[in-house]
Amino acid sequence: MEARHLTKHFPVHQLRPSRVKQVVHAVEDVSLALPEATVTAVVGESGSGKSTLARLLTQLITPTSGELLLDGLPVGTGSKARREYTRLVHLVLQDPFSSLNAVHSVRYHLERPLKLHGHAGNRDELDGKVRQLLERVALSPADRFIDKFPHELSGGQRQRVAIARGLAVEPRVLLADEPVSMLDVSIRLGVLNLLDELRERERLAILYVTHDIASARYLADTAVVMYAGQVVESGPATQITDSPAHPYTQLLLSAAPDPARAEPPVLRGRGSPPSLVNPPSGCRFHPRCPFAMAVCKESAPPALPVADEQVAACWLHTTERTAAQSKPLATAAADAIGTGS
Repeated sequence: MEARHLTKHFPVHQLRPSRVKQVVHAVEDVSLALPEATVTAVVGESGSGKSTLARLLTQLITPTSGELLLDGLPVGTGSKARREYTRLVHLVLQDPFSSLNAVHSVRYHLERPLKLHGHAGNRDELDGKVRQLLERVALSPADRFIDKFPHELSGGQRQRVAIARGLAVEPRVLLADEPVSMLDVSIRLGVLNLLDELRERERLAILYVTHDIASARYLADTAVVMYAGQVVESGPATQITDSPAHPYTQLLLSAAPDPARAEPPVLRGRGSPPSLVNPPSGCRFHPRCPFAMAVCKESAPPALPVADEQVAACWLHTTERTAAQSKPLATAAADAIGTGS
C-alpha cells in the first residue's frame, strides 16, 4: 500500500457562522509506503494525527486531498472496489472491549466476516475456519475460547480476537491503532510478538500506530514521526532511535522511560502541541523548539536527507544554515542561534 500527499481538514462547527470557514488541519500532506512483510511505525504524541491517518488508510473517512494506491494502482471508488479494499485492508482498534460486541460470542465475531465475504462454506467448514483463526493468534485450545463472550476474556485475549477477526478474510494490510496501549505492561510483549509473527508468517504489511517510541524500535522496520499533523522525520526505526535528527524526535526519546538512565532526563523543548485550527506558521514545532531560528517561523522546512534512508523536515540540516554538516545537531543549532541567523 502507498499513500501520496494525504490531507484531511475537518470543518469546525461554529455557533456564529462567519465569512471565514475554520477547519482542523488534522493531517497535512503525508506520504508513506507499507511494503509487504514489513512493520511501519507511526509515532507521535496525542493529537499528532496518527489515528486520523490510520482511518484515512482504511477509507473510514474521506481525505480532503491525496490518493491511495494498492500494488501501484489507485484504489477504486465503486462499491465493488470498496468491498474488495475492505477485505484486503483491516483496522485493529485501540480498545478491544469497545471494538467487540459485548452481546456476541467469539464465534459470532469470527464467523461474521467469513460470511460477509463469501468464505463461509458449510457449517463444518465454517467451524473449522474459526478454530484455525483462534490457533493462528495463539488462543488455544480453541474450544476454551470459541463460545466465550468479550467480558470473559482478558484484555490481551480480546485484542487477539480482534486481530483474528481481521485475519479471517486473508488481508494484505493490517493497520494496528495503538493495539497495546490499553493492555497491562505484562501482556503487551505477547501482542507485539504476535504482530511480528504475522508479519513473517502471513507476509502482512503492518502499520503500527503508537506513542511509545521504544516499542516502535522493538517491532518496526521503519519509523515515521508525526507532529501536529505532519511528518517531521522518517527512516529505519533503529537508526531514528539511535541518531534522531529532528528536535521533536529527540524530545520523544528523552521523555521515554530508560531503566539504564542514571539521571533524570533533560527535555529539550517544553510546552504543548499547537492548535490545529490555527497552526503556527513555518515549522509547526518552532514554538517549542530550543533551536528555533528566524527561518523556522517564516517557512516550513522541506524533507531533507540526513543519513542513508533517513530524512528530517528541519532547517538545521541545510548547508546554508549550519556551519558544517559534520557538527552535532546541538552544536550547529547553538551556532545558528548565536549568530541570529
